[in-house]
Amino acid sequence: MTVVRYERRGPVAVVTMNRPKYRNAQNSAMTYALDEAFYRAVADDEVKVIVLAGEGKHFSAGHDIGTPGRDAHVSFKRKASLWWDHVGKEGAESRFARESEVYLGMCRRWREIPKPTIAMVQGACIAGGLMLAWVCDLIIASDDAFFADPVVRMGIPGVEYFAHPWAMPPRIAKEFLFTGDRMPARRAYEVGMVNRVVAREELEAETFALAERIAAMPRLGLALTKKAVNQAEDLQGMRAGMDSVFGLHHLAHAHNAETSADSLAGMDPKSMKAAADGS
Repeated sequence: MTVVRYERRGPVAVVTMNRPKYRNAQNSAMTYALDEAFYRAVADDEVKVIVLAGEGKHFSAGHDIGTPGRDAHVSFKRKASLWWDHVGKEGAESRFARESEVYLGMCRRWREIPKPTIAMVQGACIAGGLMLAWVCDLIIASDDAFFADPVVRMGIPGVEYFAHPWAMPPRIAKEFLFTGDRMPARRAYEVGMVNRVVAREELEAETFALAERIAAMPRLGLALTKKAVNQAEDLQGMRAGMDSVFGLHHLAHAHNAETSADSLAGMDPKSMKAAADGS
């Protein structure tokens, strides 16, 4: 099965995560396939806007920590960082190298795509799913969408692409992380994380109407405007802040590996869901 689908709709490229059986959990194969699709869209002069979508009921349940397709042990051709391959390394050396590449590195590259990107979010957008939505310039959510970063349950201070204090006000970000609770789409709109909330049956039409409206703008003007806003975020400390939190993230992994079953504190998809459901 193709884990990422690519199609053109006039001036809009549609990049769709395609692991619906696993709620579009992101293994490395999907991550690199997303990267290839984004490259393809950037290289196509006819494409003005990119839409990121998830097949099925959910946008993405996050990083793959337990499906049969989990491939953390597999080497891929590195593109996002200058770290060595994680395969064959041990402990923190392996984790830091891999996550510098497929998590923080990839997300930073995608944030810098010189064409406007829109995340079309339905259902679950959890942990690593947040990272994919947050690298996009705009987020359109259906009224059944919800957002969560529950990894504090693992003793880890949020996902690797730590955009929380820029995606929402700091006190809201703290509550979001401290509780691990699901944030409904309407609340995400109220705190400024989401641009629009629409009925589920209107999500696709609303997203593509906006994409086509943006596509009418000059390509260079869009690219420069995007760069201007991104630079303003970085001047507010976004890039440096992420670097510092990435170190804390790996301190937590190392602590877990020393004091519990593994670097995820023994948590898996089933136990994480049970904790979220209060069962």
